[in-house]
Amino acid sequence: AAGVCDPCMLVIGSNLSRICYFQRQTNRRPRIGSKHFLRHKMRVVQVPVLTDNYSYLLIDESSSEAAAVDPQEPEKVIAAAAKEGVKITKVLTTHHHWDHSGGNPKLIELLAGSPIEVFGGDDRIPQMTNKIGQGDKIKLGQSTWIDVFFTPCHTTGHVLYFCKDETGSSDPALFSGDTLFVAGCGRFFEGTAAQMYHALIEVISALPGNTRVFCGHEYTVKNLQFAETIEPASEAVKSKLKWAEQRRQSGLSTVPSTIAEELTYNPFMRVRHEAVKSSIGLAEADPISVMQRVRDLKDKF
Repeated sequence: AAGVCDPCMLVIGSNLSRICYFQRQTNRRPRIGSKHFLRHKMRVVQVPVLTDNYSYLLIDESSSEAAAVDPQEPEKVIAAAAKEGVKITKVLTTHHHWDHSGGNPKLIELLAGSPIEVFGGDDRIPQMTNKIGQGDKIKLGQSTWIDVFFTPCHTTGHVLYFCKDETGSSDPALFSGDTLFVAGCGRFFEGTAAQMYHALIEVISALPGNTRVFCGHEYTVKNLQFAETIEPASEAVKSKLKWAEQRRQSGLSTVPSTIAEELTYNPFMRVRHEAVKSSIGLAEADPISVMQRVRDLKDKF
């Protein structure tokens, strides 16, 4: 079943006398002023698909429009949209691999009669109507803006979608596909360590720390088990691993994380740290060499 991954607010009564907050998968409370309250204009619904993939609905509350992110099982994504009472008007595809883009044709077929824009950065993406690249911007509905970052490495046409609402009432969201996972990153199938360094360190690390990271797979436990071999004394790794194991044992998602959190336990985002460099025997090496070594170790883990 789809799960709402952003706080939402319900106002009861015409006098606004009671405000009830329904919060799932977060402890952050909405900000309330003495005279006005902020309603969250942008939210994300997670849709588990296949064995360990995640599709998402990015919802602009002001217009009840939604973008489907990597809708591999379109029937599930469309059902989630119906449950939320929103209309899918866009598809955001992170990369061409079948488990991310393969549902595009069926989704377009099922929504025949409704104009759907399909965005992506690779000509191998089926049904793509809008090819995008670094610096492009997409507007969803009335108040949601999406910035595109071109991050080739996992594939040559991989893009990230950084989403924010213009009211500032919701924390930003990053749809990272197979570039960044919770505590991990994607394999360098069509790229280099230098490209992944650019994506993780120079692009993603520079985004606001409260940005929620919505990745393409549920790989968290294994990623953290590997991270523990790199930084065995890290309390951040140990704590997150314990939490993730408990979540998975209960059948719950470990996504999203935040960028601030990733910087404390993700070895691929910590390649400049002495603890990581020393652990793998590259204390004097440049961070790109460290990135490659950590990837090699993870590939064999």
